[in-house]
Amino acid sequence: MKLSTRYNRVNLLTSLVILIITGIIYYVVIHFILTERLDRDLAVEENEIRQYTQTYQKLPLPASYLDQQVSYKEINGDVSNIRDFSYTTYVNPKENEVEPGRSLVTTVNLKGKIYQVTITKSRVESEDLVRIILFITLGVTVVLLLSLILINRFVLSRLWRPFYSILNRMKTFEVTKMETIKEEPTQVDEFRELNESVNAMAKKVRQDYKELKSFTDNASHEMMTPLAVINSKLDSLLQTEAFTEQQGHLLEDIYHATGRLSRLHQSLLLLAKIENNIIPDAENIDIQVMLEGKIRQFQELFDKDGLEVRSKLENTEITMSRYLADILLNNLFSNSVRHNHRGGRINVKLTSNILIISNTGKDKSVQDRIFDRFSKSAESEGMGLGLAISKQICTLYGFELEYSYLDNMHSFKVYFKKSL
Repeated sequence: MKLSTRYNRVNLLTSLVILIITGIIYYVVIHFILTERLDRDLAVEENEIRQYTQTYQKLPLPASYLDQQVSYKEINGDVSNIRDFSYTTYVNPKENEVEPGRSLVTTVNLKGKIYQVTITKSRVESEDLVRIILFITLGVTVVLLLSLILINRFVLSRLWRPFYSILNRMKTFEVTKMETIKEEPTQVDEFRELNESVNAMAKKVRQDYKELKSFTDNASHEMMTPLAVINSKLDSLLQTEAFTEQQGHLLEDIYHATGRLSRLHQSLLLLAKIENNIIPDAENIDIQVMLEGKIRQFQELFDKDGLEVRSKLENTEITMSRYLADILLNNLFSNSVRHNHRGGRINVKLTSNILIISNTGKDKSVQDRIFDRFSKSAESEGMGLGLAISKQICTLYGFELEYSYLDNMHSFKVYFKKSL
């Protein structure tokens, strides 16, 4: 989830909760104020009745108006301290409808008798006013939330645009091209600081890459020279005179060790070139033709181990370096021969989206770190770099290389289009 989306959700949720709480509080306060106002009107009416009774020594006539009713009832006993406000219903004489009301029940002492006075006022106007205030509050809430949504959608999106621009440029940054990350003009201090930090990081990465590339080139050159000298001296030594059997074995071991070291050096140098994308000569390749040629090249090795090769190839073109494609196929075929058993089988299948090379072998799945450098089985005579190089080649061109063990077959699958 994007930061802006998460912020928008939190902001809207917080605003909604606060508006609901404040709306409820506002409604309760307004309702309380209007109720207090009604109670004051009832108290004024009560006071007028008491003054009238004291002045004229009689009760006012019962009244029934549109918004107020007054009734009297003689009661027995000492209940002169009754004074109670309560919610009740009010019968509108004109509309003949029952409406919400507010009543005051009190007592009046007249000529030694106690009368219960009930004053009732309609709450229709108050309720209508509260309802109007509620609708206005809801309307303001909706407008405010819509405004927040629009602000978050347009204003904040524009505000975050420099950040996403810098992020996209970081994603497309390639150290091999030695390009700078263009600064995004912005008035936000944090984004300006991010611009500066990104460019400082890119500068440091480019400098480290230059130093590493220079070291790799120098190390490669310096290693090739002594290896070439050793091989040359060994060739000359082998041609000088006869050696004892023990000396011959020692020289043979040295010869194999230098050859292995030379191949290791070339493999590591190739990995470095692939990782840094220094082999840019991509072209359209008919992979079917390359596979048919590769099967012919390995036919002697197939016959030597009595391997049966079954192929089902469709006409397929891919875009990559022909040199790296040859290395990829060499590694996969060499692996299928090296880890097979005599009289085994190799299946090659090619479609427009996938290449599958599977072979028989030991009845077990290999280790999970099969594509790691120098990862190999104990009985393997290789250096453990072939599959790592193959994986790196596939990654360079957006392919996906997978290993699986099914139906007693070890399978390597190259997906030319990454699965979603």
